[in-house]
Amino acid sequence: MSRGLNRTRILEAATDYIDAHGPESLTMRRLGSHLGVEAMALYRHMEGKDRLLGDVVDGLVDDLLDDPRITSGADTWQEYLRSVGTAMRDLEADHPRAFPLVATRPPEAPWLRPPLRSIRWVEHFLSALVAHGFSHHRAVRTYKAFTSFLVGHLLLEASSRGEQVSPISAGTAAAGNEGPGATEDPADHPTVMELQHLLSADHSDREFDEGLDALIERIRLPGG
Repeated sequence: MSRGLNRTRILEAATDYIDAHGPESLTMRRLGSHLGVEAMALYRHMEGKDRLLGDVVDGLVDDLLDDPRITSGADTWQEYLRSVGTAMRDLEADHPRAFPLVATRPPEAPWLRPPLRSIRWVEHFLSALVAHGFSHHRAVRTYKAFTSFLVGHLLLEASSRGEQVSPISAGTAAAGNEGPGATEDPADHPTVMELQHLLSADHSDREFDEGLDALIERIRLPGG
């Protein structure tokens, strides 16, 4: 039944569906079936799939502004950046199939950068740094460097879990069975063979923390 159907309920259901099946599987018909309504009932609240995906992304990102780690404030700018970074990483861990949308969908304005891609987030981020003594120039440079770090690291983590991090095209080879390097023998690459145990080891927690600390230290230095 469409009774009680509204944007909030639709967005929650769409997020759940993406978490379970991935964004490439989402259609208005399937979402309607998931909600127990006809697809046409969704169009009374949503313009279509593209707008729906955009609203899912906006909801996930803006909901982080209510995270206690963000709302509790920070005594230092280093603590603030760590809080934002770890909260965003938890978002990727909680919604690994939706996070590539957060990182790759074009933002509404060209000066917004994923994953802190909303005007609310830019305002919060820049004003927090300015309150900690950053000049406007340094705050903006930090926003750009920080978001580049987050997108790069978290997309790599999502990809390592097998999540789709780029749009699926009709010509994509099936499930990694074909394509460049698919038939290469690792034995032909002695260095890779020698270091395979190191390459395959999962140190993502340590690497994230070290990368975040290195970025913070770079920002700390004059001219950073």
